[in-house]
Amino acid sequence: MDVDPSGGWDRSSRAAMALAVAASEDVRGTTSPNPPVGCVVLDAAGEVVGVGATQPPGGPHAEVMALRAAGERARGGTAFVTLEPCAHHGRTPPCTEALISAGVAAVVHAVVDPNPRAAGGADVLRAAGVRVESGLLAREVERGPLRAWLHYARTGQPHVTWKYAATLDGRSAAADGTSKWISSAESRAEVHRVRRQVDAIVAGLGTVLADDPQLTARTPEGVLADRQPLRVVVGEGDLPAGARVLDDSAETLHLRTRDVDEVLAALAGRGVVDVLLEGGPRLAGAFLAAGRVHRVLAYLAPTLLGAGPAALADAGITTIADALRLVVEDVTTSGGDVRISAVPAAPPGSR
Repeated sequence: MDVDPSGGWDRSSRAAMALAVAASEDVRGTTSPNPPVGCVVLDAAGEVVGVGATQPPGGPHAEVMALRAAGERARGGTAFVTLEPCAHHGRTPPCTEALISAGVAAVVHAVVDPNPRAAGGADVLRAAGVRVESGLLAREVERGPLRAWLHYARTGQPHVTWKYAATLDGRSAAADGTSKWISSAESRAEVHRVRRQVDAIVAGLGTVLADDPQLTARTPEGVLADRQPLRVVVGEGDLPAGARVLDDSAETLHLRTRDVDEVLAALAGRGVVDVLLEGGPRLAGAFLAAGRVHRVLAYLAPTLLGAGPAALADAGITTIADALRLVVEDVTTSGGDVRISAVPAAPPGSR
């Protein structure tokens, strides 16, 4: 683990942390309320000897998995971890203890653990003579696999991504109500991959009654994915007995409320960290008005309708001065669509 004179990280260190980030992504959606951490161990010669990721709750953490794979070759080596190793006894022993026992010479972590119960691992490691560095690929980790968990750890509330598909003029359907399909097949396949990685999909009762969605993660062939998020329906009315969200493909929670904070409190109580808000425009407006949307994921089709329902309903904005300003994180193409990821320019709830 060498740092060049300009303060940057060497290529091998970046490659090791990038591999740890990829391991973290692989378990995203399976670890809540624990963070989906990735770890890579290099031996003293700089070769990859162990890769690991956090297991489902109650299982080993990423460091332990990577150290198991590395065995004795971890001694004198370096561990690259996406999150500062924990220093507390929870369901499992501290990861700092495992790293010290394995005899690693150095630990590099991307981001500091904001959870006061688990933080302090870096100090414990240093006290044991382990060299510790922080910040490598922090931006990639904070915007990637640990985005939702870091928000949850800092606020106690689930992280909410509002996902929608619309035409370039902002229509979610045509004037006659038809909307199948606005986005491309590639965009729809990507959304199913996103669904598989979140803890819960939230939709309004009106959308469920109108469209009868299944709200599941599926493959491009239409087969159910191996992991399904919690399906959450928000609204005070009843769901018909034959609604597809009540089938046995995934668990469904019906929250008979219109209060956004009540919804989030109920989900936090169930250990839900990462929420995908999908439908419809009124529910999205309510979440935005309450300052509870932390990321917007938009799929814009190169299509114009000129009339029809808008993708977003009343969000409590009456004048341009109160508009919710977003900072674009990323713009890519998905099939023929434009995919935009953006976050509020000011902290949600501050306007």
